[in-house]
Amino acid sequence: MAPLQPGDSFPEGVTFSYIHPTGSLDLTSCGIPTTYDASKEFQNKKIVLVAVPGAFTPTCQEQHITSYLSHLDQLKAKGVDGVIFIASNDAFVMSAWGKANGIKDESILFASDANADFSRSIGWASADRTGRYALVIDHGKVVYAEADTVRGSIANSGAEGVLAKL
Repeated sequence: MAPLQPGDSFPEGVTFSYIHPTGSLDLTSCGIPTTYDASKEFQNKKIVLVAVPGAFTPTCQEQHITSYLSHLDQLKAKGVDGVIFIASNDAFVMSAWGKANGIKDESILFASDANADFSRSIGWASADRTGRYALVIDHGKVVYAEADTVRGSIANSGAEGVLAKL
């Protein structure tokens, strides 16, 4: 499958694994992974789906996450209901990454694109990792789809790049 483009419908059958935020930031407390039915959830919301190569990696932690945390209010002002970060890491690692960044609710979710299956299906994965890209899905329709191919760049997939196109 080719990368998603603005105007495309978000594909059917896309699920991610995640651990529901409990409000506790205790990194040693693990929840139970559950399925997030992205295809269903995205039908009634405006979501920014952000893929990163790996939780806790330098660019992902130091630039990507911080860009969204510092611009969350601006995204919400543009009608964004939530931001979902995905990586090929498992749901436990993604949950810990959310907790390490102080996330206590579902305005930002951290989910697993296990084996980079979804990212691979749209052509934005390298080897066993998700690529670095952002999609904006507005009530089931892709309205923004851009990848960053230069190592360390978040020009297209960071919050600033997404906000410029909303």
